[in-house]
Amino acid sequence: MALTEVILREKINSLGAEADVVKVKAGFARNFLIPSGKAYEATKGNLRQIENLQASRAKREAAELTIAQDLAGKIARLKPKFTLDVGKNGKAFGSVTSIDLHKTLQDKGIEIDRTAIQLDKPIKSTGKTDVEIKLHAEVSTTLTVTVSSSDEASAE
Repeated sequence: MALTEVILREKINSLGAEADVVKVKAGFARNFLIPSGKAYEATKGNLRQIENLQASRAKREAAELTIAQDLAGKIARLKPKFTLDVGKNGKAFGSVTSIDLHKTLQDKGIEIDRTAIQLDKPIKSTGKTDVEIKLHAEVSTTLTVTVSSSDEASAE
């Protein structure tokens, strides 16, 4: 099992980010990473050019962080409200899922990945619920969701 060192040109989830020098199996580097342009061999000449990749990586990460912080501020100000039908014994018909929350955020002009919404199970009870949204490795925010029954909504 021969290993070789490569320098990544872009972020690859299972390996690392651009400018990282990683050891991978020789066949993986030779057959996939290098031909697809995702990495190049870690030779002495290429290692000298690593500073340029690190500078572009730092710029990209700083931009992603500021965008995530702006989104966190917008999301924290939102207070979405949902209405569920509730039976005589207080059992809810239906639930509020991460898909519903994602659609609500899209309607407000906020584009995030649906998997960023950290909702373990659908919301099936009335009241306020805090839902964590992880926008970046360093940035997460809380969205307060209010769920009311259709009887309460019609009384108001």
